Amino acid sequence: MKNIIVYIFLFLSQAFLAQNSFDKGNALYQKGQYQEAIQVYESIIKDGSQHSSELYFNLGNCYYKLNNVAPAIYHYEKALVLKPNDKETLNNLKFAKKLTIDEIKEIPKVGFAKLLQNFTGVFSYNTWALISVGIAFAFLLSFIGYYFSRHTLSKRIYFIIMFVFIFTLLITVSAGTSEKNQYDNDRPAIVFAESCAVTNEPKKGEPAILTLHEGAKVYVLQSLANWRKIELTDGTEGWIDASAIKEVK
Repeated sequence: MKNIIVYIFLFLSQAFLAQNSFDKGNALYQKGQYQEAIQVYESIIKDGSQHSSELYFNLGNCYYKLNNVAPAIYHYEKALVLKPNDKETLNNLKFAKKLTIDEIKEIPKVGFAKLLQNFTGVFSYNTWALISVGIAFAFLLSFIGYYFSRHTLSKRIYFIIMFVFIFTLLITVSAGTSEKNQYDNDRPAIVFAESCAVTNEPKKGEPAILTLHEGAKVYVLQSLANWRKIELTDGTEGWIDASAIKEVK
């Protein structure tokens, strides 16, 4: 019991200190001291005392104010991992992307794949899991009502409600599983090098099929020693030096 109290005290103390540091960073940002605010925010991440979309969003804003394109885009993307579809983050990310050199078209998904992604992407997989637990609990209550009910009509009503909950549960579990698979397989990365070559083979001296610049977004498909096979949003694939990019997750 004593150990539990100590752990709770340490946790609350760390959370309190992290919030104080976060507030300090926010105050520095409001004063236009962006570099100093970055140092405070980065220290919070380094000691692991806080991990939130707001923290990464604020870091992105600081780097954007300093015209540091790659770090700004990188931290906006980090914020979106924790809080998908956040309008304010998406809006700031759009402005940050305007500072990049590369104009890479994005091939949108169409048909059923687009509808499925739009539906499952409404919530994170953690949120889908919580919704599933809530529905499962509601199903359990309905089953109890069905089991103890003595009237035929009420039994039928409870049975229909149970069927609806089971159907809804299957949908939410499937959506959560799909979103989890998407999260695990999706490896976005941001180019931090001022410029870097993309080649057909993971070899030094290979001719470049294209050149990417700071702030470009790619997706890592494969890792091989100091090379990464990447895919661009327009579907182009190639190999890039691992040191030129920084993975978001």
